[in-house]
Amino acid sequence: MDALVYKVAANWRQWLRGLPARIGTTLLPPRCLLCGEPGDDGRDMCAACHWWLPRNHCACPRCAIPLAVPGTCGRCLRREPLLHFAHAAFVYAPPVDGLLARYKFHGDLAAGRLLAGLLAETLDGVERPQALVPVPLHRSRLRQRGYDQALELARPLARATGVPLAAGLLQRHRRTAAQSELGAMARRRNLRDAFAVHGRPPLPAHVVLVDDVMTTGATLHAAARALRRAGVARVDAWVCARTP
Repeated sequence: MDALVYKVAANWRQWLRGLPARIGTTLLPPRCLLCGEPGDDGRDMCAACHWWLPRNHCACPRCAIPLAVPGTCGRCLRREPLLHFAHAAFVYAPPVDGLLARYKFHGDLAAGRLLAGLLAETLDGVERPQALVPVPLHRSRLRQRGYDQALELARPLARATGVPLAAGLLQRHRRTAAQSELGAMARRRNLRDAFAVHGRPPLPAHVVLVDDVMTTGATLHAAARALRRAGVARVDAWVCARTP
């Protein structure tokens, strides 16, 4: 009897949590952020634009780089990465690249919510961690931008997957130059010892880093290194897009 009462209460709480979203969808029906047509299946994207998204169907399981055939890429075979598993929902190509630019550089939080939902849709069959860890911004960059793009992606992902959000576990304690302005070698040097773990032991054994884009992987690997040094046994990554 107690188990039944607990299950009913849990279902009721879940229904109440989803009530604001259902009310909002009823009053303001979603519209496609790409073409302006009515949205499909409750998302701000129409069925046609959703069909054309550049999905990352075939990719290296260690770094998520797109591949022509299934398997681990040569670079990961030559040198084992710090990430145990990496999942990218899409290839960094139109129209996903435009949505990411709107979200990251122009404050379009609606595009961020759409991207988080699209990422969540691709996680069927992906092993769940004990915690989601957004890749943090340095406080100076956070003041400049006004929001942390990885954190705003991780929040709806946590709700969609049921995985706890560990937003304060990892911090970027050293200000670094913008990665987009640097080459591959400079990116790695730029991020050396940029992250620190502020959680108290025992830490989760398995965590997933959440970020918007994986380019060379330097940011995610620097974050993974800090987590592994602190005692986290397995670090994965979930990102919206991977550059080919």
